[in-house]
Amino acid sequence: MKVAIVSDSNSGITQKEAEELGIKVVPMPFTIDGEEYFEDINLTQEQFYKFLLGDVNVSTSQPSIGFVMSLWDELLKEYDQIVYIPMSSGLSESCATALRAAKADYEGKVFVVDNQRISVTQRLSVLDAIELAKKGYTGQEIHDILMKVKMQSDIYIMVDTLKYLRKGGRITPAAAAVGGLLKIKPVLRIFGEKLDKHRMMNRTLENAKRIMIESAKNSIQGFLKDVDGRTDNIHFAVAYTGTDTSAAEVFVKMIEEEFGVQNVLCNPLSLSVSCHIGDGALAITVTKKLPDNL
Repeated sequence: MKVAIVSDSNSGITQKEAEELGIKVVPMPFTIDGEEYFEDINLTQEQFYKFLLGDVNVSTSQPSIGFVMSLWDELLKEYDQIVYIPMSSGLSESCATALRAAKADYEGKVFVVDNQRISVTQRLSVLDAIELAKKGYTGQEIHDILMKVKMQSDIYIMVDTLKYLRKGGRITPAAAAVGGLLKIKPVLRIFGEKLDKHRMMNRTLENAKRIMIESAKNSIQGFLKDVDGRTDNIHFAVAYTGTDTSAAEVFVKMIEEEFGVQNVLCNPLSLSVSCHIGDGALAITVTKKLPDNL
């Protein structure tokens, strides 16, 4: 059974990385001043932030289902099954659209994983799927494993500006104005399908990093420990928005020292998330590793 792995660019996996990994990545579309762009095709990270910071109207949309299905059709000429891992259904309709298409026309051939992850945690799901396919698991088995562990992950994000939360309606204009005056840098949380407020009254980057680390510790000692009683089988990762990686690199070292770990992943947050939180954000993610005895 040959199983192809497909994701979208919300995973942070570039087209070049996808080629090296032997997978396919669907580029996410963006509408910028009325024109359509595709992530990592004709829209780089640098170009995106130039548009975003230039107060140009930037919005996200879902990939054309026709494009996605044509990719599936092409892959099924070579592979028996496909595992498709799109961004969280709680943050986009693209997952629901793919689920409907797979059920209608690709029963038993395409398995859409609605495991409600995005960015670094979505990337980890893709990497897990690749390893499972190499070990000979079927598309259905890979789907079921990823769905079983879908809630075993947590993301905490410090937002540098309230501007984009106000634009997205997550906070009121009055709250954004007051927060701007106080230079508030709130900490948000992505757990499952929701982007929620976590600690709003925070005013410095250093304090935000401490809040995120303590929150990650609570997750590891709490619901992640409840899975199997262990706290040593965790993937740590740092994510950020913008093109300046210096704060993220410092945060990586801080996490490695705090938790006694090495080789913490560090990747940009997805551009779809960046649209809603803006430049200068910083995040920590903690994700349970797949158990050896699946």
